[in-house]
Parts: sequence; structure tokens; C-alpha cells
Amino acid sequence: MIETIRPLDYAKQAVEMMMEKFDAVKLPPERFHYHQGVFLSGVYRTWKLCRIDSYFQYMKDYVDHYINEDGTIRVYDPTQLDDIQPGILIYPLLDATGEEKYKKALDILEKHLQEFPRCECGGYWHKVMHPYQMWLDGLYMAGPLEAEYSERFGRPDLAENVVRQAELMWEKTRDEKTGLMCHAWDESRKEFWADPETGRSPEIWGRSVGWVPNALLDDLDHIDPKGAGAPLVEILKSLLPAVSRYQDEEGYWYQIIDKADREDNWREISCTCLFTCALAGAVRRGILPKEYLENANRGYEAVIKSLVWDEHGRIQIGGICIGTGVGEYPFYAARPVCTNDLHGVGAFLLMCAEMEQVYDEILKK
Repeated sequence: MIETIRPLDYAKQAVEMMMEKFDAVKLPPERFHYHQGVFLSGVYRTWKLCRIDSYFQYMKDYVDHYINEDGTIRVYDPTQLDDIQPGILIYPLLDATGEEKYKKALDILEKHLQEFPRCECGGYWHKVMHPYQMWLDGLYMAGPLEAEYSERFGRPDLAENVVRQAELMWEKTRDEKTGLMCHAWDESRKEFWADPETGRSPEIWGRSVGWVPNALLDDLDHIDPKGAGAPLVEILKSLLPAVSRYQDEEGYWYQIIDKADREDNWREISCTCLFTCALAGAVRRGILPKEYLENANRGYEAVIKSLVWDEHGRIQIGGICIGTGVGEYPFYAARPVCTNDLHGVGAFLLMCAEMEQVYDEILKK
């Protein structure tokens, strides 16, 4: 019998590779930012499954480098949702230590969200420098932190806001033809990419869509799916089957999801990881039927097939689109790819952690 390499084994290889490459306080771009937050979220979920103490300490070292004793945050930009996201790493540190600085930092982040600029419809701007624009990424940057804050500290109004933000994003960006979501929406209709009638951006970019179901699933860990969170469940039941229809025959999803037939389009690994994670997570939570584990397993196997190892035996996760703003088709198609980028390694770890939890169910098939 050939020994099976489990998803958790791959995750541990990725964590060890990154820990060897970067000191926790030197993770690029060396600020309190979602690049590190996504990656360290994956490290934390890996730790929850294997309980290797150095993984938890690595996450703690990063957070402690940026949070002062009074809860204020160093090298942090409160004018963009991207710098809210790493706050989710604070909750397990508060639980582990009880240190007051962590609660103070969470209070500061939540206050920033309460004061964050919004469109007239009520949706958060993605960044102050991009007024009246809602980007799909924002649901992942703000929602899970606020959902957990709501549950822990008795603020049901915040849970209502999390749900409302998701409903607004679904309403404003959903593409009726595909059932998917466009990358962004401009309430002012002033951006060059904004449709003058709908305000939507023209393309369906893989990783931006991938943030959405993962954000909603994280939200539902703290908001009752049969109560206030029911609208999130309905979005997932619509979005994830639509996503599944665009998976290719080998299990991948493309940089621009709905245009796989274009010669300059390409298979993108971070979104394939995120969709795989979301499909497995939705099945595990009873939101989707078990048949969707077949899609998740094909996505997982496709990602594993894409991996390579360097001359030192370190795992290399390639095919990752670099950080990307909003644009038109040529912009997305021409974006550079990179290896072991924090977006991609984080998405890979999230996928492996989720697949580890459903892997025995898949092996039964």
C-alpha cells in the first residue's frame, strides 16, 4: 500500500518553509496587514489540528510586534479594510493569555470599523483613497473580525451589520448571467471600469470571489445560521454551485473565472485553494450536500499536482497572482505570477486545514 500524504502533512511543510524563510516580525510588507493576516490565519488553523507549539508562537510573535501595551497598533493604516483583517489573530491570543492589551486592540479595530466611511447604501468603502467603492475582498477583511466581536462581547447589532454588508455586496456585484460576483462596485459610477448603469466592474476575478464564501463561512462560526445568519447561508447556496460550474476538467479555476477559453487567461492557484476550502467547509457545516466534496477533492488534487520542491526539499507553491486592484480584462490577464506569496500560501494552508477535516469522508468514497 502506498502511504497517503494527508492535507495536514502538506500544510506543515508549508508552515515550516515559511518559518525558515521569514522571522515572524519580518513577514512582508512588515506592517499590520492582511497579507500576513491571511497567511497566519492558515498557520493558526494548522496549529489547531497539529498543536505544534512553535506555530502558535510564530503567530503570537507577529501580533505582539505590532500591538503595544495600551492596545494601539504600530505600522497600521486605519483608512483601509485591508489593515483590519489581521485582528482575527488577536482572539486566540486573548484566550490563551487573558492580557488586557488584546481586548484593547480589538476595541480599537472595532471602533475603526464603526467609523469607517460607507456608501450611501450603507456598504463599507474598501479604502478611503477609493471613495464609494465596494470590493469583494472587503467582506473577508472586516466581516469575520466583527462577527466574532459580536458573539464574544454581546453586540448583536454588529452581527446584523456583518450580514447587511454581505447582502449589499451580493446585491451590487452579482452577475446575473454567471451567478458569480464582479470584483467591485462603484456607487459614484466615476471609475473608468464602472458600468454606467450598474456600477459594477467588468470582470470576475478569481481570488476576489474566493474571499467571499470563506468570509461568510467564518462569519457563520459566530452568527446563528438558522437565525440572523440565514441570509449568508442563502448566498452560499447560490454562489458556490455557480463557482463549481466553472471548475475545469482537471480541477482548477482560472484567473478570470468565466473566460477560461481565452488564450491569455490562466489557471490560478490561490483562487483554486480558496474555492476548494469553501466547498469543503460548506459541506462540513451542512450547507451544501456531500456531492460537492467531489469538486473540493478535484480542486485539492489539482493544487497538489501543481506543487514542486526546491533543491533543499522545501515545498514551493506557485501560480499565484500578485496583489491586484480593479481593472479590465487585459489588466487581470497580464498580472505577474509568483511563488510562495503570502496570499497563496495562506490560501493553501486554509485549504489544507479544511480538507484535513473532511479527508476521511472523501477516502470513504
